[in-house]
Amino acid sequence: MKRAFFALLLVATLSGCATSWVVDSDVKSFSAIDTVPAGATYRFERLPSQQANGERQASLEAMAAAALEQVGLRRDDANPRYTAQISARVTTTLSPWADPWLWDGPFGYGYGYGPYGYGRRWYGGGWYGAPIVPQASNPWYEREVGVVLRELGSNRVVYETRARNDGPYTASAAVLPVMFQAALQGFPKPPEGVRRVNIELPTAKKQQ
Repeated sequence: MKRAFFALLLVATLSGCATSWVVDSDVKSFSAIDTVPAGATYRFERLPSQQANGERQASLEAMAAAALEQVGLRRDDANPRYTAQISARVTTTLSPWADPWLWDGPFGYGYGYGPYGYGRRWYGGGWYGAPIVPQASNPWYEREVGVVLRELGSNRVVYETRARNDGPYTASAAVLPVMFQAALQGFPKPPEGVRRVNIELPTAKKQQ
């Protein structure tokens, strides 16, 4: 019943916004600068682990570059003023709207109760209370992006920002660039504390 209710709620919400959807990010930023010189330049800096996965990192840097350009920073590998370290992660978990009492038993889905509470129950095998098996049909995606700017010469961190988002859509290729935009909103003097930044995208990008 609970799963059906939230499924209907999600459909109703999306049907009310047929041509666009909002990527909501929780952003927290720290700044050590008040202004940025016009035409300030940067180059990307990679950690050893990022260098080992160059293709993925290059893709993330391309996403971040568009957001950096929007706040007035221009990439110039030959004559940079700053270095920019880019990070991102996407974690798949069980949807918070999934039924926590549904288990995957040897005879299909069902309910069980043993000495350790609700869980998996094997009627013919003599064991009870094994861990609940999450259903692959109810994924939930938790995303985080980060940008760290350092001033070349002093190697001082002058700006650090992170944005977090979660939801049921697989559209990381569409969501991550928007999250970089959200992370850099307010640069170079962002509001203090955690803030919610909403950016609208076309609905068609949800499945990219």
